[in-house]
Amino acid sequence: MTPRHVAVIGAGPAGLAAAEAALSAGARVTLIDSADQVGGQYHRMPPEAYGAARPERLQHGWRAFDRRRRRVLGHPRCAWWPETAVWALERPAPDSARPGPPRVHVLRGPADGGDRRRLTLDPDALVLAAGAHDRVLPFPGWELPGVFTAGAAQALAKGERVVVGDRVMVAGTGPFLLPVAASLLEAGSQVLAVLEANTPATVARGWARRPWQLAAQAGKAGELAEYAGALARLRVPYRTGRTVVEARGDGRVEEVVTARLCADWSVVPGSERAVAVDAACVTHGFSPQLELPLAAGCALRRGSAGEFVEVDGDQLTSVPGVYAAGEITGIAGAPAARAEGALAGWLAARGARGTSALGHLRRSRDQGRAFAERLARAHPIGAAWPEWLRPETVICRCEEADYASVCRAATSPASAAARVTRLETRAGLGPCQARVCGPTVVELHTRLSAGPADSAERSVEGLPAPAPHRRPIAQPIRLGELAQPSTESNPESSSPTKEQNS
Repeated sequence: MTPRHVAVIGAGPAGLAAAEAALSAGARVTLIDSADQVGGQYHRMPPEAYGAARPERLQHGWRAFDRRRRRVLGHPRCAWWPETAVWALERPAPDSARPGPPRVHVLRGPADGGDRRRLTLDPDALVLAAGAHDRVLPFPGWELPGVFTAGAAQALAKGERVVVGDRVMVAGTGPFLLPVAASLLEAGSQVLAVLEANTPATVARGWARRPWQLAAQAGKAGELAEYAGALARLRVPYRTGRTVVEARGDGRVEEVVTARLCADWSVVPGSERAVAVDAACVTHGFSPQLELPLAAGCALRRGSAGEFVEVDGDQLTSVPGVYAAGEITGIAGAPAARAEGALAGWLAARGARGTSALGHLRRSRDQGRAFAERLARAHPIGAAWPEWLRPETVICRCEEADYASVCRAATSPASAAARVTRLETRAGLGPCQARVCGPTVVELHTRLSAGPADSAERSVEGLPAPAPHRRPIAQPIRLGELAQPSTESNPESSSPTKEQNS
C-alpha cells in the first residue's frame, strides 16, 4: 500500500512537529521552507559554515528541538526542501478528477540565485505552518536606516551574529521584546532600555485574569523570568507605559523620542524625551502570514488580535485536506505551535484517532489558545496610536506614500474604495506587497472612511474582498522562471521525475 503523502509548508516549531507526527503515522513527508535550516525564527541558528557553537544555553528547548530535527531530517520517508519558495497554490477545479488539497507550486534554490527550478507537488494532504512576522506601526522617522523590526534584529543576532548597533533601544509591546533584547545583548549590543507601550494597569489586568490558568504555562513563565533576569543583571531598564514615537537623524537614525502613553496609547503631554541611539528595534505584535491559506481558499476568523485561519478541533481548515498550525491560527508561542503541528500532522497522515497522545495534544493546544487570548488582552494595540502621525509621516516605506495622501484618498468620494485608495496612493503596491504596511493601511482606511475597508466592493460580483494578504502569487517569481516548464515531483524522493508544461 502506497503511504499517504503529506506536504508541510514551514519548518518552524509547528511545521517540524507536523512532519514528525506524520512520519510517525506512516506517511511520506515533504518538508518545505524558504530558509536553509529548520527551526524558524524561534530556533534560528548560524549557518554550519560559520562553525559557531550550538546555542544549547541560549535557547529554551534546544536539545528537544535538536533531537526532533535529527529524527525528521534523517528519516527515510522525509524529503527536506530548504531554500524553497511556495509561490502559488492551485485549487482543483470543481469538476476536477483530482479532488483534494491544492497543487503546490514551488521554486527550489536560493532566492537570489539564477537557476531556481519550478516544481509542483500534488500531496494527499497539506499542512500550512507559515508562521508570522512583525507588525510595526508607523511613526515619524521609522523609515530611517537603523530602525529595524525587532524580528529582523533578532534574526541578525541569532542567525548571523551581527549586531544592528552599539546603542540600541527596544520598544513596542508584548513579551517578544524580552528575548529580542537578550539576543542583542548576547551578540554584543548595549541595550539602553526595553519599552513596553501598554500601561502597568493594562498589562496587569491581562495577565492576572483567571490566574489559575497560568499554571499550565509554567514553562513560558520560567522562560520570560530568565530573560528578565538577564536584563536585570546587565541593568537594562524595563519600562511600561512608554514607547518610541519618533526617530530622528541625518541619513540614518541618531536619536529617538520616547514618550509616556495613556492606556489608549495617546501621548502624555510634556513626557517626551530624546535619547541618542544608533539603532532602534520596534515591534507591535505579529501579523500571521495568510497568503497561502487565502490562496488555498481557507476561511478566516477575526479575533481581538486580528485575523487568523479558522480550524476545527482537528486543525482542519474549511478546505478538505488542508490543515493549519502555529501562528497562522493564533499567536500563542512555540509550545502551542508544536502541539497544533503534531495534531495536524498526525491527522493529515490519517493516524489512529484512538491514541492517548491526541488527548494530551488537544489539551496543550487549548491551553495555548487560552494563553493567546491572555496575551492579546495584556498587550493590545491602543486605539489612539494614529495621533503619533504627522501629514508627512511615511505609511508605506516601499512607495513612500505618506499619511496625508492616505487621508485624502480615504476621505474622497471618488477614491474611498480600498482598491482605489491603494491605486491612488500606491500604498501596499511596492516590493513587499503590503506585508509591512497592509494591516496599517486597512486600519487607517477603515477609520478615515468611517466604514469597513472592503464595504464598497463586497457587492462586485466575482471580486473577492480586498485584503492585504490576498495575492495570487504568494512570493516573488521572475518572468523567466514563470515561463519555464514545471516539473512534477515524485513524493517518494526529493528529486523531480517527469516534465509537464503548465
